[in-house]
Amino acid sequence: MITLVRRVTAVCALGAALSALASCAPETTRAPLPAPSATAASSPVAEPPTLAPGPAGLTPVFEHGPRTRDKAVALTFDADMTSDQGPRAASGERFDNPGLIAALRELKVPATVFMTGRWAEEYPVQARAIGRDPLFEVANHSYSHHAFTDDCYGLPTVDEQRMRTDVERAYASFRKVGVRDAMPYFRFPGGCYDRRALKALTPVGVTAVQWDVVSGDAFATDARSVAREVLDGVRAGSVVVLHCTLSAAPTTERVVRSVVPELRGKGFRFVKVSELIGAAGGRR
Repeated sequence: MITLVRRVTAVCALGAALSALASCAPETTRAPLPAPSATAASSPVAEPPTLAPGPAGLTPVFEHGPRTRDKAVALTFDADMTSDQGPRAASGERFDNPGLIAALRELKVPATVFMTGRWAEEYPVQARAIGRDPLFEVANHSYSHHAFTDDCYGLPTVDEQRMRTDVERAYASFRKVGVRDAMPYFRFPGGCYDRRALKALTPVGVTAVQWDVVSGDAFATDARSVAREVLDGVRAGSVVVLHCTLSAAPTTERVVRSVVPELRGKGFRFVKVSELIGAAGGRR
């Protein structure tokens, strides 16, 4: 499950959408846990599971969980907003999707939201509410949503010297808006990474999280087609990539309302990424 090679088929499926969207070491970036009270001292908070460093100590990469009869599946949502899209948000473009979050709550679906720091700053109330809801976990999608490799579907790039600080800046933004204990998981913008990027993030202590099911929801207008992509692709242990950006992925709420009951009817259960990593032998 740890690999240095991108899953070409999955990443290419997001190529056109991401192009349009562009117009393991000690954990050092998470806020320290508060001092335990006298009553809680005997019940320490468990650290979230992470994968051991990859070859040569590089940042490990997680793509999917165990293919077991348990049939667990993780729905993940990228809350994308690049660092230069503030004026578009100010003019009314919706980079959030409150209806989607409400649907997940209504359906009681645990989920992992990969959030950019810029998104958290634009929607601090929503970011805080997501981060404090036990149904969800917040993970890091960089601050700027700039690519960590060259030629990543037209996204601007982060130079090697700023890769670590871009991730750390996102964690700082989460803390500033009140997101407590963001997870030590990171999703590369565009899913693009190479050995240089994995090395640059090693000191941050994150596990990079990719996926094995591409929903195709970005810029899609046919919810049924997107739902079919998910239903056809999901297997036990799957990580599904979707989006939490209304203007860029307008069908996602309808997709979720469609696929959740159907997958449950097939015996699947929904979990957060942290549960899949733990089941894969993640260390705490």
